[in-house]
Amino acid sequence: MVPEINIWAVLLATASSMVVGSIWYSRRAFGTYWMKAVGHDEESMRTGSAAPLILTVIVSFITAWVLAGAAAIAQNFYGGGFLANTLLTSVILWAGFTAARMATHDAFDRRPWGLTVLNIAHELVTLLLMALIIGLFGISAL
Repeated sequence: MVPEINIWAVLLATASSMVVGSIWYSRRAFGTYWMKAVGHDEESMRTGSAAPLILTVIVSFITAWVLAGAAAIAQNFYGGGFLANTLLTSVILWAGFTAARMATHDAFDRRPWGLTVLNIAHELVTLLLMALIIGLFGISAL
């Protein structure tokens, strides 16, 4: 059985990831700290930025697609409200995969703990917004 996925919700959730990232890592939010923590300066930020942005769009699409599929499976299993199931699914996937794996890798990479928390929190906000979009659109295969 292939879960029903609303492609429009997935596409909008993908776009929302780009919006969250551009706000989260802006200088007005956490961008100055992030640049310092990862060792970037103005010059390094100007060069080679297209490849990471393209990769981000692709990975965000995959994340939204998987979240939509996992939410549809959760909905079929638990029943109840699709929005609530989607939000809960996003938190479970974030905690079990994103946060846990990122914390482990950052510990071995000896990254500053503040950077790890910043990135993990960004991922939580991103996934919750994706879940909100997907949950509000509902299940609909195209």
